[in-house]
Amino acid sequence: QVQLVESGGGLVQAGGSLRLSCESSGSLGSFVRMGWYRQGPGKQRELVAGLTSDVNKYYGDSVKGRFTISRDNVKNTVYLQMNSLKPEDTAVYYCNGYIRRDYWGQGTQVTVSS
Repeated sequence: QVQLVESGGGLVQAGGSLRLSCESSGSLGSFVRMGWYRQGPGKQRELVAGLTSDVNKYYGDSVKGRFTISRDNVKNTVYLQMNSLKPEDTAVYYCNGYIRRDYWGQGTQVTVSS
């Protein structure tokens, strides 16, 4: 059973940066894709960023140019570097990985104050 554990959330002022980490209990190479989703207050869960390889990455429209997804295959960890944060980025951020089915982390809270 694969486990995904997020870390790195917190409170930051608008314009600041945070880096989220998602450590997998299994090899990243086993996953077809990995990514980050978020769910803000009263909103549906939405895609933030994803990757299927080191070169094939994609982003939600609202974060393009501000967020960067990357991975470290040695550490079995996926990262989400978030820059120029806005109050509307406030949400619980979830790590996701797909191997025959979706796996989810427990989520980490990101709060951006204005």
